[in-house]
Amino acid sequence: MVGLKPTEVPPPLGVKILSAGMAGCIADLVTFPLDTAKVRLQIQGEKAAAGVAKDIRYRGVFGTIGTMVRTEGPRSLYNGLVAGLHRQMAFASIRIGFYDSVKLLYTGGRDNPGVGIRILAGCTTGAMAVSIAQPTDVVKVRFQAQLNLQGVDRRYSGALKAYGKIFREEGLRGLWKGTLPNITRNALVNCTELVTYDIIKEAILNHKLLSDNLPCHFVSAFGAGFCTTVIASPVDVVKTRYMNSPPGQYTSAINCAWTMLTKEGPTAFYKGFVPSFLRLGSWNIVMFVSFEQLKRAMMVSRNKAETSDGTPKRKEPV
Repeated sequence: MVGLKPTEVPPPLGVKILSAGMAGCIADLVTFPLDTAKVRLQIQGEKAAAGVAKDIRYRGVFGTIGTMVRTEGPRSLYNGLVAGLHRQMAFASIRIGFYDSVKLLYTGGRDNPGVGIRILAGCTTGAMAVSIAQPTDVVKVRFQAQLNLQGVDRRYSGALKAYGKIFREEGLRGLWKGTLPNITRNALVNCTELVTYDIIKEAILNHKLLSDNLPCHFVSAFGAGFCTTVIASPVDVVKTRYMNSPPGQYTSAINCAWTMLTKEGPTAFYKGFVPSFLRLGSWNIVMFVSFEQLKRAMMVSRNKAETSDGTPKRKEPV
């Protein structure tokens, strides 16, 4: 199980859900500028984006960050942070918090599931999370793509207002725009991220290369971030382009992908790969370490509270 020593009693589902959401928020706070740089690189070349910033070119992750700070100010790196935190509390809580429980559901309660069951569980919780949290992702991406330049009209002035404006102008379909490519992307991301982390960590512990502590979590999370970036980057670029596009620019996510391929070539699908890797690698490290520490801290507090109340400890369902 993710972030759990074999000898530990599994924490209850509520602890996993809360600690996953909090860990996702912590990771977003640390890595959000990298995510914003990734979005800017991914939409570079779009007609809509090029029209308002034809003299601005982004080159590389740190070059993009430098250009944004110079032209828009440092606050631009955190455009969409509020929506990003909304997203993590809804999204990470489901896709990570429910992962172990769904694995047990598919195995009928048996431990040590195979790779196939882990992949299925990761795809399931990833799809569940997107189905619920998609509006937060749409608002986050649009804020990150929004330029803070003098003389350029801003599409949105606040996260809550953005939800309302998108609903009024585009309806529910606008809030759930890009759901299909996002489900595809996050099914890939979730199963690759969680399954790779599980497998790498188990291999490290089984071969006694490291003990179950911070270095082990760091290596496992870094490996999971790299594998996830390689597999999910093409879908991520299409998702970002499609969700950020004005009504009518693309007829579907598939049309968006075809337009990119014919007009910009196959390398367009790996635009922003370096910031994606830097972001996913660092995000995984911060998230998994935070997730494990938050879970353990919550369990310690819970056990202390039960002991002080004189309530016997009980094994909770996972």
